[in-house]
Amino acid sequence: MNKPKMATEKGVPSNSRVLMLLGQLEKMNGDSMGRDAETARQVTAKILHLIQTQERSGKEVMSKGSSGMEVILASLENFQDLQTTLNILYILSELLTVGRGRRVGVFVSKGGTGILFQLLITASKELPPSEELMLQLHSLLAKVGPKDRKFGVKSRLSGALNITVNIMKQNLQNAKLLLPCLQVLRVYSTNSVNAISLGKNGVVELMLKIVAPYSKKNTSLHKVALDALGALLKSKANARRAVDGGHVPVLLLLYLDWHRNDTRHRHMLIRKGLLVCLRNITNIKLGRKAFVEGDGMRILYNTSTECLPVRTLDPLVNTSSLIMRKCFPKNRLPLPTIKSVFHHPLPHIPPAGPVAQLYNQPPGVDDVVDESDDNDETEGDTENDTENEEDEKYQSSLNDDIETDLNKLHPKKSPSRPLEELRVYERFFLELSEDFQEYNFECSKSASTPLSSSLSLSASSTRCTRPIVVPTAQALPPKHCPISSSQEDCKPTKRQQTQQSQSAPTSTPPAPLTPLELDTIHLTKDQDKKGKAPIPSWDRHTALSSLTRPASLGQKVEQELVHVLECVSLEEEGMLNSEAEIRGVSQEGSPVHATRHIQSPLLLGGISTRRVGGGGSNWGSDCGSEGAEDEGGEGAVLEVPDTARLLALHDPDLYVEMVKGTQSVPQYAEVAYPDYFGHVAPTFREPLLERIYGVQRSKIFQDIERLIHPNDIIDKVVYDLDISSCPVIEDDGESLKFNSQFESGNLRKAIQVRKYEYDLVLNSDINSNHYHQWFYFEVSGMRVGSTYRFNIINCEKSNSQFNYGMQVLMYSVQEAISGRPCWVRTGMDICYYKNHFARSSIAAGGQKGKSYYTLTFSISFNHKDDVCYFAYHYPYTYSTLKMHLSKLEDSRTPQIYLRQDVLCETLGGNSCPLLTITAMPESNSNDHICQFRNRPLIFLSARVHPGETNASWVMKGTLEFLMGTSPLAASLREAYIFKIVPMLNPDGVVNGNHRCSLSGEDLNRQWQNPNPELHPTIFHTKSLLQYLAHIQRAPLVFCDYHGHSRKKNVFMYGCSMKETIWQSNTSATSSDLQEDLGYRALPKILSQIAPVFSMASCSFVVERSKESTARVVVWREIGVQRSYTMESTLCGCDQGKYKGLQISTRELEEMGAQFCVALLRLKRLTGLRNHQHLLDLESDLIGTQSKVVSSCPTTYVMEEDEPSFLEAIDYSAESNDEDAEPENEQGSEVHEIPDHLDQVSDSESNHRV
Repeated sequence: MNKPKMATEKGVPSNSRVLMLLGQLEKMNGDSMGRDAETARQVTAKILHLIQTQERSGKEVMSKGSSGMEVILASLENFQDLQTTLNILYILSELLTVGRGRRVGVFVSKGGTGILFQLLITASKELPPSEELMLQLHSLLAKVGPKDRKFGVKSRLSGALNITVNIMKQNLQNAKLLLPCLQVLRVYSTNSVNAISLGKNGVVELMLKIVAPYSKKNTSLHKVALDALGALLKSKANARRAVDGGHVPVLLLLYLDWHRNDTRHRHMLIRKGLLVCLRNITNIKLGRKAFVEGDGMRILYNTSTECLPVRTLDPLVNTSSLIMRKCFPKNRLPLPTIKSVFHHPLPHIPPAGPVAQLYNQPPGVDDVVDESDDNDETEGDTENDTENEEDEKYQSSLNDDIETDLNKLHPKKSPSRPLEELRVYERFFLELSEDFQEYNFECSKSASTPLSSSLSLSASSTRCTRPIVVPTAQALPPKHCPISSSQEDCKPTKRQQTQQSQSAPTSTPPAPLTPLELDTIHLTKDQDKKGKAPIPSWDRHTALSSLTRPASLGQKVEQELVHVLECVSLEEEGMLNSEAEIRGVSQEGSPVHATRHIQSPLLLGGISTRRVGGGGSNWGSDCGSEGAEDEGGEGAVLEVPDTARLLALHDPDLYVEMVKGTQSVPQYAEVAYPDYFGHVAPTFREPLLERIYGVQRSKIFQDIERLIHPNDIIDKVVYDLDISSCPVIEDDGESLKFNSQFESGNLRKAIQVRKYEYDLVLNSDINSNHYHQWFYFEVSGMRVGSTYRFNIINCEKSNSQFNYGMQVLMYSVQEAISGRPCWVRTGMDICYYKNHFARSSIAAGGQKGKSYYTLTFSISFNHKDDVCYFAYHYPYTYSTLKMHLSKLEDSRTPQIYLRQDVLCETLGGNSCPLLTITAMPESNSNDHICQFRNRPLIFLSARVHPGETNASWVMKGTLEFLMGTSPLAASLREAYIFKIVPMLNPDGVVNGNHRCSLSGEDLNRQWQNPNPELHPTIFHTKSLLQYLAHIQRAPLVFCDYHGHSRKKNVFMYGCSMKETIWQSNTSATSSDLQEDLGYRALPKILSQIAPVFSMASCSFVVERSKESTARVVVWREIGVQRSYTMESTLCGCDQGKYKGLQISTRELEEMGAQFCVALLRLKRLTGLRNHQHLLDLESDLIGTQSKVVSSCPTTYVMEEDEPSFLEAIDYSAESNDEDAEPENEQGSEVHEIPDHLDQVSDSESNHRV
């Protein structure tokens, strides 16, 4: 036995009374012959008295350097006298009661736990054992256990586990002794092996004997017993034992009894303990079944509803909600198959590809509800020896996706394709060999810029002759079906329509409206708008130019280098009113004052009115309404908002022409109102929606009501694309009408579940069985003043910005007719949560137990007989792009070199446009031609993911800026040659996909080895870049525009070997760490001039999962250092000028323009070798900003960075259902970048251009 010698800490008086007594005790420990029991009792009693009465004494014993604890523990081991042992236990209890855990830590480190267990075993051998001794020992063990990581192992190996259980069995009526035993048992049970052992020993049944119905007596005992039982039931073996013993109904009745009697809510912890036991039991399938059979859903629903008014009872409501969601029967989606309702044949199907896997499944097994018990994993036999095991697992998995293979971080040494194979792409780079010898530079009015456009946008080139339905606001009459070219049984042919109209007498009432053939429509703008002043066309860049007209071009550029460019704003002078302007503007204050009148007897909801929509002077013969008149004897006038006067790039007539040449798999034959009218960005701000406390919980409870009150559910299908003959189901006028059969539309099925509530199901991407997020659909037949709830029930992402202030978008036709043609953020009670619809493991990548998510929102409509459209984000169709490109070409000035080529044809037969934009040379002299050809290239692309429509709006802002007349735009064109692919996935956009092309694959994961037949746009875009690399003209910047669904602001992902190595802690040589920091320059400039851009959200780490994306492949294989993905939020901003606002098309287009300005400033950094004063000015400016930026370190972006909710409800329906995705609700792990990485490299000025 060690004989510790009493030591005193420096500064503690040597004549301290307690230390003197400890010294005496130490001597007695060392002299086995001199151990007098009576003396030991007196000394320990005096020490106890001093510690109880003098706080200073306890501090002296536990002070650093003091050996007081060793002496006390040695005495506990050596003395056999009961009273002495009790005195020492009292001393320890007093010492360990204070100290915030530090003293307990010292006690554990000195081996105190083992001594207590040994003493417990020794005392248990005495018959009968001392009750007071057992009481004190268990009280101490209850204090020590939570701080000792090995407590569970020690208790089991020493045999103390069974001793405690036996004492409890013998003292069920002795509440005084039972309480500390239960407290120790609670700690024992946190060890999984102990829990299994205790369950086998009958402790689960023992706990249920202790837990009793409502009583005001021994409430502490009930609380601790429930805590221990809850810990035991975490073991699935114990949970099964509880189910087999019929204890689930008992627990439900106990909870109901405590709920009814605890009217003053003084025993909420006991009620919570009962719910925790039920929660742990329902982690297994048998437990869920027993819960439902025991009427648990109804019991918890009713009790929770009664608790809702009392905010302090939220923990009970939340736990009850979690249990009910788990036990809600898992259902499959109400679809015949989860595969897309549309199918497109592929030229060939790779055997290992997703399409082959999709269509090789036997019929009827593509959406099987997983019936396996997702919690039936075998019990672990190993000890949980680590206190913070979960934290350690999280830390170890954080960097799992970062690339650590240095070979994959180095550029490829040899080109993958020979130059001879790439020479075919030379025709897309005529600007590199153009000599302009035949161009007349003297004729300023000449528009004969050499163009080799092979992109035909005229209607004459269309291969489609199908009838197209022009927008109509009329509610569908009875027995009327929307027209589709494949729905012969729902529509007459054109010839039949004509014959019917010719044979109909003029006095006959007009027949139901039939769709117009697009070729017969001739809409003309009203040329004699009397009394209305002409509205100048909207040219934002003219406004910029007018601001800078007094200064020369050179002066303007010089000024831009001095000032931070927050002036590149797209808030037009005639568009943006005061900040206080609200949505309810009158027509006089509307953005659109002008209208386009079309004579036509159309009806809006059966009432003669001025309405908007398809119609022309010669269309009556096709509709059987020729000669029809209103009561006044005159034809109705269609009043179409003339958005073309405000939107320079929009023309409804031209849009209709473009639709004719767009090929879709469903062969869409309708045009949506918003795409036809256009969208004028609203003049009011749209703040992020403040989340109402409890909204998610209330929506979940309404879902649970469906199971409890099934008779209240209508369950009526009102729209179904799987019924190909006629998707719109006839009804009695009591239901809304839905439609999504137009370009970019996505809604597969609508089910009316209550009078004003609808479940909506989205269509999968074509040739796929998943990717549900994008939606775009039409609603009509609404009632004013009623609040409708829409639930999109098959979303897949595990979280969404809809939980953080984002609203859906709505476009009202009545508002458009009134002069406000715009998408607006709308919706109340918005939330996004996991539902009870099970995802098949086939669609979830083999993962079992996954569920879909619900996006729910409520809306009240303001207009009767309105037609409204809802969308995930601002729609931007392929036909819209073609219209914009056509208008841009028309607006080209002689100083602009613009060429449009067809890069390739897509799988669906649509053209992929390629734009070349730069400035014309000043003359055809050798110097000017040489400067023209040798301009650095900028390569931009967008919309590889169809659902990320914000990328197209940013691209629109970029294109408008590049084609503008401002000095900045002119200077930018003179600085660079721009090669732009504005839409990499036209087929996905046209057909309403969210992520994929018609090949059923994510095109942004095909860049490493694209297939020319299955991925033509990626194959040929990569070939363009490979050709440039071969001829030593690799782009200075490559940027792929994207949208981000789970983060705010706009930010960039780049590629850096140094930062990747640093983040992954990979060992590397000094040569691997030598890297030009130029990749940081462009995002840093953007963070200075663009209010929506966040440098703190940027990441330059290369991840394994992104190695086949455009950004990484262009960086590694093409050798472009500045290779980026620019992500734009779908939601809004949490910083800068637009903090707290949802993003609109105005800010997105502004971002596109500011990206251009940043490129101009990048040119100054990379090209001005001899203008050192300008370079210094840039460095000073960036340095000033970097002081701020560096305080917001670069983030290795996980998928989630939002704070947790005040409303503490788990998204998942299962408490143990951990998503495999690398998400973190509480926020991303932030890794600080060393200061030397946060500076713009001086070598920027030496970059060769």
